Amino acid sequence: MPAVRHASFAPHVAPDTRLLILGSLPGARSLAERQYYAHPTNQFWRLLGEVIDRPLADLPYDDRLAALRDAKIGLWDVIRTAERRTSSDSHIREAEVHDLASLVANLPDLSMIAFNGGKAAAIGRRQVPPLRDIALIDLPSSSAANTGGLVSKLPMWLRLRGAIRSPS
Repeated sequence: MPAVRHASFAPHVAPDTRLLILGSLPGARSLAERQYYAHPTNQFWRLLGEVIDRPLADLPYDDRLAALRDAKIGLWDVIRTAERRTSSDSHIREAEVHDLASLVANLPDLSMIAFNGGKAAAIGRRQVPPLRDIALIDLPSSSAANTGGLVSKLPMWLRLRGAIRSPS
């Protein structure tokens, strides 16, 4: 199968975003459906549902995005475009990255950036400027390609709750 150039989506953020979750590049199913984490075996919506105590996986896509907005969670990808033969991050080649520094500079309430998977962390950490008071967290990938089950991934994902709780 020849490599095809793919492009990611626009960021899903609001000015009051506190938590920004960054993936690598949407997979084939997500690109086809124009939805973040659209593949039914991807655990993203179940994991994040546990974080915000809402059954996100059971909601229609627009309602999922609204729930994230309400929880002050933003989504984006570290890669703007790249060549890839399959949905696997290991097949990403010739990646062009997003300007994460500009996005972060425009999110004054941001307190945490979480990288969904190793590829997102490896690329994203190089793009984020030195930050004060913003935690960086590497998460186990929500993809089914990461064979760790939901139960093994959940403790790391629950650390995201610290970013979305209202300051006391």
